[in-house]
Amino acid sequence: MSFIVVPPPHAKSLWQRLHLDSFLVSSLALLSGVGLLILYSATGGNWSLVYKQLVRLGLAFAAMLGLAQVHPRTLYRLSPLLYGLSLFLLVAVLLKGDVGKGAQRWLDLGVLRFQPSEFVKIFTPMLLAWFLARHPLPPRPGAIALGVLWIFLPVGLIAKQPDLGTALLVLSSGCAVLFFAGISWRLLAGLAGSAAAALPVIWSFLRDYQRDRILMFLNPEADPLGRGYHTIQAKIAIGSGGLTGKGWLMGTQAHLEYLPEPHTDFIFAVLAEDFGFLGCLGLIALYLTIIGRGLYLALKCQDTFSRLLTGSLAFTFFVYVFVNIGMVVGLLPVVGVPLPLISYGGTSVVTLLAGFGIMMSLATHRKLVSS
Repeated sequence: MSFIVVPPPHAKSLWQRLHLDSFLVSSLALLSGVGLLILYSATGGNWSLVYKQLVRLGLAFAAMLGLAQVHPRTLYRLSPLLYGLSLFLLVAVLLKGDVGKGAQRWLDLGVLRFQPSEFVKIFTPMLLAWFLARHPLPPRPGAIALGVLWIFLPVGLIAKQPDLGTALLVLSSGCAVLFFAGISWRLLAGLAGSAAAALPVIWSFLRDYQRDRILMFLNPEADPLGRGYHTIQAKIAIGSGGLTGKGWLMGTQAHLEYLPEPHTDFIFAVLAEDFGFLGCLGLIALYLTIIGRGLYLALKCQDTFSRLLTGSLAFTFFVYVFVNIGMVVGLLPVVGVPLPLISYGGTSVVTLLAGFGIMMSLATHRKLVSS
């Protein structure tokens, strides 16, 4: 005689008790594993960098697990404080930050060196979601104006470092909250028109190398051995991969050091050369799966704060992917935006997975946020 054990009707799985979405965690783990394989190829078999990245991924997944346990009510109440702290750290960077590669972006605390601007990509949409959750939706013009101000305060500080890539991500994360809050298309078009009209003013504030990047985006062949070198070599690597690629570790552009920054900003070109067009499609499909799951979790959220913040974090992840791949294939100017969980990096990896931890907390805790 056999027996079937029937679990109690209210029994929860381990995933549910840990407030984790098994599908999303599995997808992120798969993406991280793919990233380690590509990083190994991009560095020519440098186990040291792969090991460092593996340690960072371990810390990042731990941060994701920890933040998934934090109740949305706590995140809601801490939002103004975290936003204010992020502005303080950005000012500290401008006053006392470490300089590297011509940019002042890091704070060195002796035992820890990090980029405060990475955390702003989470704290800015948190503040906007907190603010809009306290007002009727769709937001009124006054609320939108205040929200735009709160977006441009950190964006301006980050752009001054200078770090246009991160400034773009912070801008997109904040604007995503306003969009998901139900801002009218007419007002959205007006804001876009105002931004377009301000382009000559923005151009005057850009540094010389930033202007060069835009001009080289329009015509990289004008300086093939200088300012257009990055884009041209990336296109050569992508084209040489063909349909199925040359095979893992068989790419020549990165291994012969023709491709600049192969393990960071231009790692997508390494993937394209090793695994070809089909490999690129596979990676993009994995990214779209993660983004789609994030939007699905946003729909599951039970209150305005959670829906707005979860949707914004999913959209910001999409912007990461879109900007990096667009930059590598020559559809966008070169900016310092890494390919999520594929490029070698520290703070960005932790903040990315921390954002997913927050998303899962907001979607899996059933009690509504209250002030």
